[in-house]
Amino acid sequence: MSQQPVLLPYADPAFVADPYPLYRQLREDGPVRRAVIAGGLEAWLVTRYEDGIVALSDPRLSSDVRDASDPRLLQRLPATERESVLRNMLRSDPPDHTRLRRLVSNAFTARRVAELRPRVQAITDRLLDAIVPVGHADLVEDFALPLPVTVISELLGVPVDDRHDFQRWTDDMILQGAEPPDPARMDAAWRQMHSYLIRLLEAKRARPGNDLLSALIATRDEENRLDEDELIAMAFLLLVAGYITTVNLIGSGIAALLAHPDQLQMLRKDPALLPGAIEEFLRYDGPVSPGIARFAREDVSIAGVTIPRGATVLIASAIADRDPARFSEPDRLDITRQDNAHLAFGHGIHYCLGAPLARLEGQIAIGTALRRLPHLTLAVPPGELRWRPGGLRGPERLPVTFTSGNPN
Repeated sequence: MSQQPVLLPYADPAFVADPYPLYRQLREDGPVRRAVIAGGLEAWLVTRYEDGIVALSDPRLSSDVRDASDPRLLQRLPATERESVLRNMLRSDPPDHTRLRRLVSNAFTARRVAELRPRVQAITDRLLDAIVPVGHADLVEDFALPLPVTVISELLGVPVDDRHDFQRWTDDMILQGAEPPDPARMDAAWRQMHSYLIRLLEAKRARPGNDLLSALIATRDEENRLDEDELIAMAFLLLVAGYITTVNLIGSGIAALLAHPDQLQMLRKDPALLPGAIEEFLRYDGPVSPGIARFAREDVSIAGVTIPRGATVLIASAIADRDPARFSEPDRLDITRQDNAHLAFGHGIHYCLGAPLARLEGQIAIGTALRRLPHLTLAVPPGELRWRPGGLRGPERLPVTFTSGNPN
């Protein structure tokens, strides 16, 4: 295996549109590959499924970026907001991770998520009510984006008038398509989001509501299980991570169906296939690419390759989820696939807490769109779709047309 790092060419539109040929080559070249990823940072890619499962459960691989040896990872965050951003459950290890996750886990149980179904359906119908009479839409801007933004905002108690601002700050912080990103723009967005969260939490403390942020504040103030930085970090994580990947799931899922008319037709004829279809969208073209970051606490051997202490390790779920050693015909979209234990939501103690909610939103959004938007067709050639570069994958826009009447 070559020890020269391979460049993931995020400045190349062809790679951004379809990274899977290069991903396949990386997996075939070896189970662990050094790579230069977004922002010019170096990482070790774990490319095969079984190695990924093991790595995601390895306590020697930390979730805390402060265990990384590359100072640029921390320098991407403004110093004054760093602690508030980092002290969340996504970027912590036990015992802090265990404590933090327990505090919010009740909001994302299967029963609690099922109770949200009527509200998610109502928001979906309202968004489609505005689209249906027009006959065309951008299904990202008009549908896939506002749906999860509205759901997570209502769950957390974010005022309607503030939602556009936090969406814009998120874009500037982590969704920039520029190569390299604009540090001044990112810095300003981090600071604005941090200041906003302080104000929002102060308002919730003065007037608690029936929402998750108010419940977390009560935990902070009455039981002293969260300090102020942890409270801000939890609010940041839930607000930002609570919608971005779901936007990409919905957008990429619809794009995949439009690129595979046989699968689209099959799903329209049998909506009972929808839960399995969501899992296949997550495996086939998941919302995180190339994968999940960890940081080596010590020298770690994976598949016979020694990764040095402090190195960034990317368990490349987008590559591993097309591993032919694990999935039959992995490059084929098959919404009837049965054995589909993908890594899109991770594995082990950090398995995505919001996975049930993302699945619910994906099923309702895609199922309802197919039912209410017959004869759905891309409004541009597939090669003209623009995809997000970097660690989060999904179409930036999804222009479509549709007609009235029943689908064929």
